[in-house]
Amino acid sequence: MLELCLADVAPVWAEPDDGAERVTELLGGDAVRVEERREGWARIVTAYDYPGWVREEALGRRDGDPVAEARAYLGAPYLWGGMTRRGIDCSGLVHMAYRRLGLLVPRDADQQEAAGRPLSADELRPGDLVTYGDERETTHVAFWLGDGRILHATERDGADGVVEEPEPDDLRAKRRHFVRLPA
Repeated sequence: MLELCLADVAPVWAEPDDGAERVTELLGGDAVRVEERREGWARIVTAYDYPGWVREEALGRRDGDPVAEARAYLGAPYLWGGMTRRGIDCSGLVHMAYRRLGLLVPRDADQQEAAGRPLSADELRPGDLVTYGDERETTHVAFWLGDGRILHATERDGADGVVEEPEPDDLRAKRRHFVRLPA
């Protein structure tokens, strides 16, 4: 089960004991896999496969909608490889929207496309993903909002950064797939 670090900083210990060796720290919003619970402690594995123990009260889950989380980045500038409000790319926006809810999804657009369940156009609902590219590769990803609108991070003339807009004709012509990521 994945949970988020709800504390600003939470020490990770080698054993379930405040006197044990401190092996790393969780930062607020870090997603971790909980493998065991014991007497107020949780044995966790970090996103980078680091094991340890944290106090249970430092962990929890956030209910929410990935699209609402992605909207927190509206106006952020486009930055290839970026994952923050200071700069973010299309797949980083998808990744971080899920990550903020404690859900780990792949980082890159082609990986996100592969991880999702393929959908037909009539199965599509707000929050699903639309991928773009050509027959060889996926080059862009966006959240589908319904009524022909998307939410994405883009770097094109007239729209630089995270925007909500009608799906541009040039992107529509490069549609690859509609997919739904597991929640």
